[in-house]
Amino acid sequence: METSIYERRPWLELYSPDVPAELPLPQQNPIDQFRHTARQSPGNAAIYYFDTVISFGELNSLSSALAQALQDLGVQPQDRVALLLQNMPQFWIAQLAVWKVGAIVVPLNPMFKAQELIYHLGDSGAKVLIALESLYQTVIPDTMGQTPVQHYITTADNDMRNMGATTQPQSEPAANLDLLTLCQQYKNMPDPVVPVSLSDIALMIYTSGTTGRPKGAMNTHANIAFNAEVYRVWMQLAQGDVIIGAAPVFHITGAIGHLAVAALVGIPVILNYRFDAGELLHAIEQWHGTFLVASITVYIALMNYPQVANYNLGSLRKAFSGGAPIAVATIEQFRALTGIYIHNLYGLTETTSPSHAVPFGVTASVDAEWKILSIGVPVPNTVVKIVELDSGVEVAPGTHGEIIIKGPMIVPGYWQKPTESAQAIRDGWLYTGDIGWMDERGWFYIIDRKKDVIIASGFKVWPREVEDMLYQHPSVREAAVVGVPDPYRGETVKAFVSLKVGNVPTVTPDELIAFCKERLAAYKYPRLVEIVDEIPKTATGKILRRELRNPVKPTSPQKGVLS
Repeated sequence: METSIYERRPWLELYSPDVPAELPLPQQNPIDQFRHTARQSPGNAAIYYFDTVISFGELNSLSSALAQALQDLGVQPQDRVALLLQNMPQFWIAQLAVWKVGAIVVPLNPMFKAQELIYHLGDSGAKVLIALESLYQTVIPDTMGQTPVQHYITTADNDMRNMGATTQPQSEPAANLDLLTLCQQYKNMPDPVVPVSLSDIALMIYTSGTTGRPKGAMNTHANIAFNAEVYRVWMQLAQGDVIIGAAPVFHITGAIGHLAVAALVGIPVILNYRFDAGELLHAIEQWHGTFLVASITVYIALMNYPQVANYNLGSLRKAFSGGAPIAVATIEQFRALTGIYIHNLYGLTETTSPSHAVPFGVTASVDAEWKILSIGVPVPNTVVKIVELDSGVEVAPGTHGEIIIKGPMIVPGYWQKPTESAQAIRDGWLYTGDIGWMDERGWFYIIDRKKDVIIASGFKVWPREVEDMLYQHPSVREAAVVGVPDPYRGETVKAFVSLKVGNVPTVTPDELIAFCKERLAAYKYPRLVEIVDEIPKTATGKILRRELRNPVKPTSPQKGVLS
């Protein structure tokens, strides 16, 4: 039988000369890769955090101490430990400690509100929660007694800022356990060295997947080790590089494109707690950052920072972006301002970060008809096909269909959700739900999403959750949520609402925005609300989201906007 054009992988002709079609599958898990680096280069910088420098040796010692503490708390192999932390050294210390005892890291977004935390902690079955002390004082009390968490470990925002890595915590702990106190108590304790298999789950990162409520994607140690090597080879990362940690490390991009590849190569990561354009520009200049992978929102913020011209960005040589559609004009504007070309890439939590990327040093193709920037080409060891939505039959180059992916980075499934896993991953192929096409040369493009998940500033928002929250308001009759283009966030959340009639209080769009803002993470609540008489639906009652996205169609003059 003739091999299909996708199996022949025409995109290999577009690879950089030093990138092979196939990479060796990993023989070491990520924690052993880190141990090797810590032994070989203990004095090398692992983290730049404001004015603090933490070496690989220090990071290894701190994580071993915390690992011993976790063992004494009863954490066993394959137990889940949740992290509710920002981009700070304590996140990496905690992640390594959890892996050293053979347990699973569950990274959670620190913007979550109480109900979101209850769901994620309950679904994952997390035994321990390592969190910001500020959240322990505000959000976490509303979750206590409603989750499986048995132990809370807290750390203050400023515990490791502008000081030596092993200094005592800067404030009294809000819980009975404090991360740096534990590290001091177990100081100089040996690495537990619990055996970890490449097939074991390393990270359980929650995603909307292809449908429905958040599901814990089971990223294995093999998935992580392989894509860390993809980053190393594709982005040509080596000694002398400095990773600019602008992506959240609780997100798959930060997990692989910052921490995992830094441990593999033995190079430092710049962390600066939470994204701030001015702070990041200062850190790039101070620590000579060379490699940046971040959402396009980050690049837009840097480009529009009033004093950007005052910073020396000469060290920045490698720039990549994914997570949201990127306008060609944005790429051109950033290059005109800085001289740096942003390479597109594409991946999902289920692909453990990239499945596609623009070859380093190559300008991405732009489709002549659609004027869309290519998401790149599949990375080594990876086959990608475009198939018909209903039949799953391959379509010819240039024909739109669903993108499906097979490779060593694909997760085995979702935590305790066999039905959803079987729907998303079939015979090793991940059905992404994203609609696109491949051209004759092997460049891939995305035009739409089969699923209605909204990508706002690189974060996934599923409409159902926002709609359910709106339905909790006593005045709301029906609600429908869609993503609409936004020049800064890529997409933003817009809600269409019809109101109840009769003996109910009236409500304005701005009041509905405020109602959601109080109850949802910052990236989820609608920035736009439009009150309409009726939500357009099909004859069977399904909401016509595409009709709602149409900016030309008139609806109602009652609108609210919050930037």
